[in-house]
Amino acid sequence: MTLRLFNTLSGQVDELVPADGEELRMYACGPTVYDYGHIGNFRTFLEVDVLRRFLKLTGTRVRHVMNITDVDDKIIRNAAAAGISIGEYTTQYVDAFFEDLGSLGVERPEIIARATDHIPRMVELIQGLEAAGAAYKTDDGSWYFRLRSFPEYGKLSKKDLSGMEDGARVDVDEYEKDSARDFALWKAAKPGETAWETAIGRGRPGWHIECSAMSMEFLGESFDLHAGGEDLMFPHHENEIAQSETVTHKPLARHWMHVRFLLVDGKKMSKSEGNFFTLRDLLLKGYKASAIRLALISVPYRHQLNFTFDGLVDATAAIERLRTFHQRLTGGTFAAGKNEAMQVAAHAARAQYFDALGNDLNTAEARAPVFELLRAANTAMDQGRFFTGDRDTVLKVLADFDAVFDVLEDRDSEPTRRALEWAEQAGRIGDVAPELLSRSALSDEEIENLVAERTKAKKMRNFASADQIRNELAEKGVILEDSKDGVRWKRK
Repeated sequence: MTLRLFNTLSGQVDELVPADGEELRMYACGPTVYDYGHIGNFRTFLEVDVLRRFLKLTGTRVRHVMNITDVDDKIIRNAAAAGISIGEYTTQYVDAFFEDLGSLGVERPEIIARATDHIPRMVELIQGLEAAGAAYKTDDGSWYFRLRSFPEYGKLSKKDLSGMEDGARVDVDEYEKDSARDFALWKAAKPGETAWETAIGRGRPGWHIECSAMSMEFLGESFDLHAGGEDLMFPHHENEIAQSETVTHKPLARHWMHVRFLLVDGKKMSKSEGNFFTLRDLLLKGYKASAIRLALISVPYRHQLNFTFDGLVDATAAIERLRTFHQRLTGGTFAAGKNEAMQVAAHAARAQYFDALGNDLNTAEARAPVFELLRAANTAMDQGRFFTGDRDTVLKVLADFDAVFDVLEDRDSEPTRRALEWAEQAGRIGDVAPELLSRSALSDEEIENLVAERTKAKKMRNFASADQIRNELAEKGVILEDSKDGVRWKRK
């Protein structure tokens, strides 16, 4: 099955296929590790995860490269303020980033490239730009890209840049989004600043040259897909194209994917609005990592997502429905045979699921047939019209669903435990929701012992004691489910 994905460069939905017919080569901009990632960042990484998971599900091999920007203006400024090296400063946030990715179920790219490990390649690229007449050195030893040397500048963002001021320069990593100026390729070292001794002088790379150098180093001069958040389209991705294509005279990427921003309760997320959340903030409020994952991918990547706490509650309920249904499927006893109507429903749901994801990764439409199948299967079970052959067919649909959405298996306790440990170390235990503190007071082993004690009490017909244990567990956020196959428990 072929994926049809909106291509920012062409302005239309195009087929996404590997140029060599074998392996899709993709580059996705990673984090700038000056702080903990917020949910807007993670929406982008999750949508890229949906993309790569669907490609793999449909039989496409993926070579996915993600960069780590571990040197830029903010990092240098913050490290200096903390009185430590940029390496020491960024390590804590690199580790936290990958821990958070793991909590959200994001698969690791095949290649992770740290900017500071690839300085020589960046220097070579700048030398190539100088040879092409597109890079020039200023009196302070910095190097800039000459924008007028690339007439196609603006072709990705579709901005009209005809009025740009020739020769105007910008030397900071973050600048006005509509500012088209000669941008820094290499920044001369300032007193006390981290720097590298190179053939083009002592200094450090500009932000944009990092991605051009690393993407081409691992994927070649021209590759299949470049992805990132919509905020990177201009100027970052536009600058990448200009740098790379000036040297290679080839398209940097044939396909460009951009993920929309999210709002929080209808407003732009910002600390001044009080609606700025990292993943850890949400975990400490008692929300599950799986619910956060589902909520952040519930709206297709090209649509703006309005993130709300009601949406998290809805995602939590949807996951509980899925997990309860899966337990019923795998733990139930069914008669041999098949229900033809159920078979037809399952095959139709699977086809609709694949069609929705194949049509520009429409995650909202992909969910709908799976949950409708869940409803129909539960009804059939209640009426005794569900058989062993139906179970196998429906399980296949769930497996395909979870290959992309990845919320079926309950792995939520570990991210919550890590968040609580981090809160204690970071002096943020006061930010932990009281009910979460109560729930975390019981370990899995202690819950198992109480469940066994309750089972023993019931066998001895000491129902008062059994009820007391159930109530005690319920107060700690543990729900018991009695079935003919024994007692199952889960945390709220």
